[in-house]
Amino acid sequence: MKRLFFAGLCLLITSLTYAVDESTAVAKAVTELTAAMVDADAKALDRLTAEKLSYGHSSGVIEDKTTFIKKIVSGQSDFVKINLQNQSINISGETALVRHDLQADIADGGKPARIHLGVLLIWQKQSGEWKLLARQAIKYVAPL
Repeated sequence: MKRLFFAGLCLLITSLTYAVDESTAVAKAVTELTAAMVDADAKALDRLTAEKLSYGHSSGVIEDKTTFIKKIVSGQSDFVKINLQNQSINISGETALVRHDLQADIADGGKPARIHLGVLLIWQKQSGEWKLLARQAIKYVAPL
């Protein structure tokens, strides 16, 4: 009976450790993606995104990986500063769901503006690395 208890306890500890480690890895990937967007770093954006990326804007526009990176690097989508708040990370197997509030200063096409969006990121573990598979933004609506 004691062996069964300790085996179960070890399994629980291992599972919790895995979940914490994976959540930390996903949070790091989000931070790296945010920095790459501000820096317009094509190499980092390519490394952090899946080949089948579906990047949805709050306007309803959907971009693939090539278009997403091209617009960031060209300045057509220009993030000057990004602040993320209220982030939650939920992991299910090889998939991570990340939600946060995004406040950003942008200069798309050279026009300065400030945006506030609710964002859902879907990350997938591919070959041991977390890759952004999908992103959808909505115009932020304050909770009631």
